[in-house]
Amino acid sequence: MNTRRDSFSYLDANASEPVRPEALAAMVAAADVVGNPASVHRAGRAARAVLETAREGLAALFGVMAENCVLTSGGTEANVLAITGQAHGRRVLVGASEHDAVRAAARAQVVPVGRDGVLDTGALERMLAADGGTPALVCVMLANNETGVINPVRDIAALCHAHGALVHVDAVQAAGRIPFTMDGLGADSIAISGHKFGGPKGAGALLLAGARFHAITPLLAGGGQEQGRRGGTPALPAIAGMTAAATVAVADMAQQATRLAALRDRIEAAAVAAGAQVCGADAPRLANTSSLLLSGRRAQTQLIALDMAGCCVSAGSACSSGKVTRSHVLDAMGFGEDAGCAIRVSLPWSVTQAQVDGFIAAYTAMAGRLPAVQAGAA
Repeated sequence: MNTRRDSFSYLDANASEPVRPEALAAMVAAADVVGNPASVHRAGRAARAVLETAREGLAALFGVMAENCVLTSGGTEANVLAITGQAHGRRVLVGASEHDAVRAAARAQVVPVGRDGVLDTGALERMLAADGGTPALVCVMLANNETGVINPVRDIAALCHAHGALVHVDAVQAAGRIPFTMDGLGADSIAISGHKFGGPKGAGALLLAGARFHAITPLLAGGGQEQGRRGGTPALPAIAGMTAAATVAVADMAQQATRLAALRDRIEAAAVAAGAQVCGADAPRLANTSSLLLSGRRAQTQLIALDMAGCCVSAGSACSSGKVTRSHVLDAMGFGEDAGCAIRVSLPWSVTQAQVDGFIAAYTAMAGRLPAVQAGAA
């Protein structure tokens, strides 16, 4: 199998962005630092300096104090740490379209979403007022990983705080793609993941609002690293690469959004002409993300055909051990049996016009030759 990057069109950025050159350079430099950041000798202090410089840079980009930036192994750990660390004595409410890392993190009540994929704030308000008004922890994603739909998190946070609830935001897909800060969202905690904006896999962060979170209960006790909130020797090269990638992504955000939105719109116009519908098209969305549904054509069959044509896309989350399953996101949006008939196209920062043209040709050909299956077979 030819896996050279120039041998195929990689359009699965929401699974993982290609590593940015700036991130790779930062990783190589950090890998050359020999010490452990917890050691007190000069080599350890040099490693600690790299770690804290990366932490400070990352925290500044998203408007939090450096001491409230807990470095993790990625978005899943950040989400789970946020929920387990803040849910004590609280009901947990999660949006129906949340990532599995959030849905599986706690026994939770599910808040519905509308046909457009946006959280139903009316239902949320009723749920917040239920159970005698017992305080809640509400988990809501800023941007959906399958459809790109953006939730009005600031309004949601204001509603939640009026009911004494805390708000955790999964911003894994939003970081580096749309602008936000902790205060701007009104959130109590935010999860991000480095490889979603061009950093390496294996690094993420939980961003916390306020000193009260200094004593957050760790998942990994370890040796007291991260002020006792996350044990284990930090992955210094990955963390340095994450901050370098975030710095470039945030600086280039507006220009990239304009460019990617134009390419996305071309893809969607061609897909609709070929018989597809765009899930979440009526809501604000990430500029790089399209969920294309071909009624009656199973997602797995579409993926195989497109892969054979040299196009790497997905059917939603890439966190299901390589399985192609019916989308819980599209189920929640009311697509019924067709929830298993959509693919996700997510354009990376490095995508070219030629790659988009190649995908459009491959998709149009595929849509024209795939027979529809019986209802329920998807």
